[in-house]
Amino acid sequence: MRIIGHLDMDAFFASIEERDNPRFKGKPIVVGADPKGGSGRGVVSTANYKAREYGIRSALPISAAWEFSEAARLKGLPGAIFLGVNMKLYGEVSGRIMEILRRHVPLVEEASVDEAYFDISFTGSYEKAKRLCEEIKSEIKERESLTASIGIGPNKLIAKIASDMRKPDGLTAVREEQSEAFLEPLRIRAIPGVGPKAEERFRTIKIFTVKDAKKLSLEELKGMMGKWGLALYERLRARDDSPIIEEWEAKSIGEQETFERDTNDPNFLRERLKQLCEDVYARFLQGRFKSFRTVTITVRFGDFTTKARSSTLKNPSGELPVLQFEALKLFMPFFDARENPGRKAIRLVGARIEKLEFAPRSSALYHHF
Repeated sequence: MRIIGHLDMDAFFASIEERDNPRFKGKPIVVGADPKGGSGRGVVSTANYKAREYGIRSALPISAAWEFSEAARLKGLPGAIFLGVNMKLYGEVSGRIMEILRRHVPLVEEASVDEAYFDISFTGSYEKAKRLCEEIKSEIKERESLTASIGIGPNKLIAKIASDMRKPDGLTAVREEQSEAFLEPLRIRAIPGVGPKAEERFRTIKIFTVKDAKKLSLEELKGMMGKWGLALYERLRARDDSPIIEEWEAKSIGEQETFERDTNDPNFLRERLKQLCEDVYARFLQGRFKSFRTVTITVRFGDFTTKARSSTLKNPSGELPVLQFEALKLFMPFFDARENPGRKAIRLVGARIEKLEFAPRSSALYHHF
């Protein structure tokens, strides 16, 4: 019997900020770009559940989040507290949570900084799997004062969708024989890989739910979605054979920032590039990598012209000063005619590292059933 779990931290960035700042408790928290009184550029990274009551969600333009907050304030509700992203802190907390998970489970795939898949087939039954997941949730809450939601299912697809069913602090188990019926009433958008554009295409032919989409033949789905039609056909029927990958090979780690105003201020630009490198390095450490070989920067001008420049080191490095030095060396020509002869103002800067190598991982202790 295959039993897969999916752990998803609840409003992760915002929950950490609320935990570490008692004065924020019970208030709407938005982590992301600076709203600049409604004129800010950028998006929401995370909103806590109080802010979500105002309509604020991840990936929402920060200007729209500000408008929602102001609308709530005019109704007599507390305005949202807007905070910047502290990726170093979030990476450190994530690392500790993943270590908790690995103390209980032998096979873990870190899908992102705040979610992971894990194989709990060794428990032998859904009843024991649920008890183990309750232990994991309890230990995270005790050690980190944060809540997690977990989904349990026969594969990664079902586990991931199930983890979102009872947020926050939820636990949802879906057995193999229940999986198709579990999916059928859900919006087609609930299937991973179906984005807003695909959802709109389905809507034009009166397809709204998974049950509706199952009426389409394999050939019809291929005609609509191309090669991905076959994978979607299988997912609509709750079938997913993808394995848990303990250490996926990350191709790169990158961060970028869109500025509130296009600028040529060298001090400001150097400082922002330095901070971006620190954010990239925090994710590098959180991912338990030991070295990188290539450093890349991206520059987008006010007219949206975009340039990327890369440098590959003679020897791998795992040091932040090396990353910052190489990034700045690539960036300096954008201050003069070498890369910016027209002295165009800069809209966006990005930093990325590539050719990553993992550090050895120490063994962990696991529960036995």
